[in-house]
Amino acid sequence: MVIHEPIILGFEGTAHTAGVAVTQGKKIIFNKTATYLPEHGGIHPREASEFLSKNFPILLEQMVYETPFGMKKIDAVAFSQGPGLGPCLRMTATIARAISLLLKKPLIGVNHCIAHVELGRMVTPAYDPMVLYVSGGNTQLIAFLNGRYRILGETLDIAIGNALDTLGRSLGLPHPGGPHIEQEAKNGKNVLPLPYAIKGMSFSFSGVVTAAQKLISKHEVADICYSFQEYTFAALTEATERALSCTKKPSVLLTGGVAANTRLQEMVQGVASEQSTKYYVVPKNLAGDNGAMIALAGVNMYKKNNFISVNHSHVKPRWRTDQVEVNWIH
Repeated sequence: MVIHEPIILGFEGTAHTAGVAVTQGKKIIFNKTATYLPEHGGIHPREASEFLSKNFPILLEQMVYETPFGMKKIDAVAFSQGPGLGPCLRMTATIARAISLLLKKPLIGVNHCIAHVELGRMVTPAYDPMVLYVSGGNTQLIAFLNGRYRILGETLDIAIGNALDTLGRSLGLPHPGGPHIEQEAKNGKNVLPLPYAIKGMSFSFSGVVTAAQKLISKHEVADICYSFQEYTFAALTEATERALSCTKKPSVLLTGGVAANTRLQEMVQGVASEQSTKYYVVPKNLAGDNGAMIALAGVNMYKKNNFISVNHSHVKPRWRTDQVEVNWIH
C-alpha cells in the first residue's frame, strides 16, 4: 500500500525574511525567500512587516506557477506562529489564515526555533542530536527529553547573530554583519583581549560586543573580527561540549543562520570529534530563515493532527522552545 506523504504549504515571517515553501514528506518541492535589508541600523519591525506584506503575494504567485500542482493538492497550511517580531508574525499569520480558509485546509502553527531543529533532523541523518541553534534572534542548546525540546543553555542577553550584526554596523560593514565579519576574520592575525562570558552552559555576548567596539579606533578591522569570532565561538563550543558530556547524545547538530559560518563549523566539529560524536550541519542554503523549515515541521505536526483553528491562531512573540509539546518524537 502506498502511503501518501502530506503536502504542506509553509510560510516563514518572524523578522526580516518572507519565505514560502511546499514540501511533501522530506522532499522540498518549492522554497524561495525575500529578505528585508534596512538602509541603516537594525531591523525596524513596521518596515519589515510592510516588506513581508508586499513579498508574500509575489512568492506565492511564483509557487503557483512553478510547482506542478499549484495549490490543488495542498493538505495543510503551516506558518511561523512565534517567537519573533509582533508585526511580522501578525502579517504572516494573516496570510496563512487567508490561504487556509480559501483552500479549506487545516492550519498548523509552528514554533520558529523548533522548525530550525526539525529542518536539521529531516535533511541530515541526525536522529536524536544535541542541537546548537544559532541565529539572529536566538542562541540555544537544545535536546529532546520526555516529550519536549529542553533548553540546556541559552544566551543571557543577545543572540550571537544579533551580536555579529551589531558589531558589523559599528565597523561600517553591510547588513547582515555576520557574513562580512567572517570574511574580514579570515585576514586577521592577532587575537585581541576580549571578555569571555560563559555561565555553565549559557553564554553572554553584549559585553563582548561593547569591548570589541572600544577597539575599533586602535586596531585593524580584520583583527577585531577575528578576535570576536574566536571568543564568542569558543564559548558556544565549550557549552556544547559540556552539554554533550552531560547528555551523551549520539550526535551534535548545528542549525540556524549562523550555522553557515565555516569557522564555527570547524570548532563544533572539533568538539564532536573529541567526544566521539557524529557531527551534522544544515546545508548553507537552508541555514537562514526559510519557508521549507516551517513546512517540514508542519509535515510532522500534520501526521499527529496538531492543527489549530483560525480563532486560536494568535501569534506568540515570546513562544519558548520548551513550551511546545513535541508528540511526533518518541
